[in-house]
Amino acid sequence: MDMEATADQMVTLLSVNPQRVYKTAYYRKQTKNHWARDDPGFAVLQTFFLVVATFAFGVAFGARGVWTYVGLLLHSVGVHWLLCGVVMSSLCRWIANSRLLQHRSHSVEQEVEWMYALDIHSNSFFPLFVCLYVVQLLLLPLLVGQSVWSLILANTLYAVAFSVYFYVTHLGYRSLPFLHTTEVFLYPVVGIIMLLLLSIILLPFGIRINATLAMAKLYFLD
Repeated sequence: MDMEATADQMVTLLSVNPQRVYKTAYYRKQTKNHWARDDPGFAVLQTFFLVVATFAFGVAFGARGVWTYVGLLLHSVGVHWLLCGVVMSSLCRWIANSRLLQHRSHSVEQEVEWMYALDIHSNSFFPLFVCLYVVQLLLLPLLVGQSVWSLILANTLYAVAFSVYFYVTHLGYRSLPFLHTTEVFLYPVVGIIMLLLLSIILLPFGIRINATLAMAKLYFLD
């Protein structure tokens, strides 16, 4: 496993030019005739970070007992990353192969590989992980407050995290030369922004929905 290259890709995903990550997929296609990674280093390092961050959240919320932490790990690694990854990869691949393929008479027919779709999810998940597992943990005292500003900050953090997820997903499919109108993968961002605005509009009516508090009540608080 090339951990140095993996770390470099993760840093690139957090930069202002995350599409550079997908250049390696293009080179891989030229040399090995497939788009997907053949080095498990990215998945291994991402799993390690998830385990560490999950334990940190458990400690922050005073979680006790081995089985409590096992349950948290099953949610973070098994559900948030793996299960959601399988669902999102399969759905996005189906959309790409059934709706976005460019059919050219003088070229070989291609389609999106499922493993490449999973790579795209892994790439997209990493900045979301940084927002919701690292930044959220560091800002936890501010985000769980009862003030309006705590609510706005928490919901904005979640909106940014999921918007970046879909943006990096869009970049992954846009990098494939046999697809068109890949902007469809950006459509969920509109819904995310609308939900953020709705959470602010509801404030004068006494309806407060703080995403961080909702997460805390779901996983940590009785």
